Amino acid sequence: MSSEKTVTGHDAITLARESRHTLVEDIFAISIGVILVSFGVFLFKLAGIVLGGVAGISLIVSYATGLKFGLLFFVINLPFFFFGIGGMGLRYIIKTFCAVLGMSLLVPFFPNYIEIGHVHPALAAVAGGTMIGLGLLALFRHGAGLGGVNILVYWLQNNKGLRAGYVQLAIDFLILGAAAFVVTGEQLFWSVIGALVFNMILGVNHKPGRYMGAS
Repeated sequence: MSSEKTVTGHDAITLARESRHTLVEDIFAISIGVILVSFGVFLFKLAGIVLGGVAGISLIVSYATGLKFGLLFFVINLPFFFFGIGGMGLRYIIKTFCAVLGMSLLVPFFPNYIEIGHVHPALAAVAGGTMIGLGLLALFRHGAGLGGVNILVYWLQNNKGLRAGYVQLAIDFLILGAAAFVVTGEQLFWSVIGALVFNMILGVNHKPGRYMGAS
C-alpha cells in the first residue's frame, strides 16, 4: 500500500500559507536572479553571441545598429507589460518591471568595473548560459520574470501546464534564427548551445507542481 497522503481542505490551505515567500525573501531572490542573468548576458556580449527572448532581440539590434543594450532591453519590454497586467496580475508585473529595470542598468554597468580581454564563445555559452538559467529559475520561483517571452511562458505554465523551459526554448530558436544575419556561423552555434543550457535548467527544475513556494 502506498504511504503517500493526499493533502486537502484546511491542511492544503495551511501548507500554501507556510510555503509563501516573504517580501524580504522575494527581494533577495529577485536581486540574485537579476545579478546572475545580467552577468550571463555580459559574458554573451563579450563573446559576441546571442540568446533568446527580449534580451536576445536587444542584443541582435545592438549588434546591428550599435545602440545600447540596456536601453533597447527596457524599451522593447514595455509593450509586454500591458499584456501581463491582464494575464498575470499587477503583483507579477511590478516584480518583473523591477527585474527588467535592474538588468537594464546592470549589464552596461559591469564593463565599468570588470576588465576582461577575451572570452571564448564556448565558455560564454556554458558558464553564461548556466548563470542565466539559474537566475531565471530564481525569478520564476519568486513570481517574476524578465518581461517579453518570460511573461508569455510563465502564463502558459501557470494556466496551461506547459513547461516554461521547453516553450521558451522553441521561441528562442526562432529568435536565434534571426541572429544568423548579424553573427558568424561559429557564434550562432555557441548561441544555440547557450540557449540549450539555460532552457534545460528551467525545463528540469521548474516543472508544474514541483515547487511549493509562492509569492
